[in-house]
Order: sequence, then structure tokens, then C-alpha cells
Amino acid sequence: MKRTDRLYALLRLLKDGSLHRAEDLARELGVSLRTIYRDMEVLAASGVPVEGERGHGYTARAALTLPPLNLTEAELEALHLGLAAVGASGMEEMAEAALTLSRKVEAVLPEDTGMAAERFGFATYPFAEAAEGFRHMPGIRKAIRARQKLRITLHGEDKPRDIRPLHVDYWGRVWTAIAWDEGTGDFATFRIDRVRSLSNLPGLFVDEPGKRLSDYRKREG
Repeated sequence: MKRTDRLYALLRLLKDGSLHRAEDLARELGVSLRTIYRDMEVLAASGVPVEGERGHGYTARAALTLPPLNLTEAELEALHLGLAAVGASGMEEMAEAALTLSRKVEAVLPEDTGMAAERFGFATYPFAEAAEGFRHMPGIRKAIRARQKLRITLHGEDKPRDIRPLHVDYWGRVWTAIAWDEGTGDFATFRIDRVRSLSNLPGLFVDEPGKRLSDYRKREG
């Protein structure tokens, strides 16, 4: 398993809010304890609010509040997305402005969020590469609203997938999509930064029992 995929798998395990022992995570992913410890350090450095320590266990919690504003998840997502995109733009002046803005935001983060201030800044490897997938975000969101089927191809895959996009999820600088995969006849989740190509398919889809977002959440919950 590639490191980026393993970190994403760790995020999915941690996002239930429960305390997970490093030993259990290592067994689940088929890696060593030392690898789990290193991965947790990478997640923390990338802005994911990981809590815990070696010997006790780990959990993750998203922080969504900045005084004096109460930010929605979508608003915080937009702020992170904008800073990451500008910071990786190659425009020196704008990148510096984005860095200054991130520091101003860091300075007013509430202490009770459980997220260290420096974690808000720019993402480090491997999540900086997510900026490459931002161009597909509008198309996926539009398709969700319109109930438009999509054909996507992911990096590392030759065969395209025909999907019903259901939801875009955000978790600590990782943007993922939940969809019904017409080819496998099952739900699928994928990182949006892994989308290589995207096109609309003719025809819209309607809610069908077993293929809805509510069905996915019921199964996962």
C-alpha cells in the first residue's frame, strides 16, 4: 500500500472519534508500530487534528470554530482550499500573502479546540498534492446537485468508472467523494485529488433504495 493511500486509510479509521490503539491500527493496515507512529506525525504536521500519544492510542477531531466567527464546515473548507491553492500557485507575492493570512488565522484559533495553532497552515506532504485535484471539485459538486452521472478516471487506474456522485466530504485538507459505482454495484469513496479525468454522462439518476447517501451512512454507521 502506498503511503498516501495508507494515510487516507488511517483518516477513515480515526474519523469515527473513537480511541484507536497503535497496535490495532498497525494490524489493520499490515504495517509496523514504527510506521504508525511516523504516519501519525505526518498527519499532525499536515494539519489533521490528531490527538493521542504512543502507548495510549489516537483519535481525530475536526475543529470548525474561529473567534469571533462560527464557521461552517463548508466555510472552513473554502478557507483551507484557497490558502493551499494560492500557496502552491508559484506566484511569490500571493503565496507570501497566503502565508501571512494563515498566520493571522493561527493567532486567533481558540485554545479549547485541541488543535495546535501551527496545524492550520499549509499542508505538508502528502496533502499538498491535493491542490492538483481542485479543478474537478466544481464539476463533482454540480453533478451532485443536478443528480448527474459521471464518468471518472483515477490516477493509477486505466479503466474509467461510471458513478452516481452523492457527497463531497472534507477531513483535515483531504477532500473525498462518496459515490455509487455502477460497475461494481456498490458504494465507493475516492480522493478528489486522484481524479485524472471527469465527464458528464447522458441522463440523470433518481434515488433508489440501497444506492442513496442515507444507505451508505446507515451501513457505515
